[in-house]
Amino acid sequence: MEKYAVIVAGGSGLRMKTSVPKQFLLLRGKPVLWYTLTTFLDAFPDLQIILVLPEQHLDTGKEILRTTYDPDRIWMTTGGETRFHSVRNGLKHIHKHSIIFVHDGVRCLLTPELIRRCYHAAVDKGNAIPAITATDTIRIETVNGNIQVDRDKVRLIQTPQAFFSELVKSAFEQDFHESFTDEASVVEKLGVKINLIEGESTNIKITRPLDLLIAEKVLEEREMGL
Repeated sequence: MEKYAVIVAGGSGLRMKTSVPKQFLLLRGKPVLWYTLTTFLDAFPDLQIILVLPEQHLDTGKEILRTTYDPDRIWMTTGGETRFHSVRNGLKHIHKHSIIFVHDGVRCLLTPELIRRCYHAAVDKGNAIPAITATDTIRIETVNGNIQVDRDKVRLIQTPQAFFSELVKSAFEQDFHESFTDEASVVEKLGVKINLIEGESTNIKITRPLDLLIAEKVLEEREMGL
């Protein structure tokens, strides 16, 4: 089956306290985004990537994709006002029956194995959303104060989120709603059951300086085969 990945990389450097958008920060000498692109290229030899970037950063994106080993499988488009609109822009370039992955460009530590598991689960059930179990105690704010909830029933959602193309493209024909925080929430609005699969604890989103240090350590250990 055809395979496409819409990789959304529209972040800024605000929480990083840097003028450089976080997807372009360097990890072991290479941009964060380079690792994300390379991992998707490694996952399947026939997978095509649509990279969604703010218009002002397209030239930087071109420079990065040229450093990958198969830039012909990557093309770019511009983002929109919100993540929802950016994903919609990426989906417009896909016209074949396929499995479509949607991924945060700054989740650069995912593995090819996770991508493949998402693919097979999506083929089987129509969608696949990686998630991990919460390890901290969880409390929820209510009108009467805060209450503890069973953390074993809490799942922390990750990307890539994988769907049959017809399903996700149809979902993104809806008008934007503030409850759309990820692709699963958009698809769920159609009344579709969301299928969770096991994610990866190292599949973190690079948002703070500490995340860069963690990512450096993870990559170092992988290079050493640990």
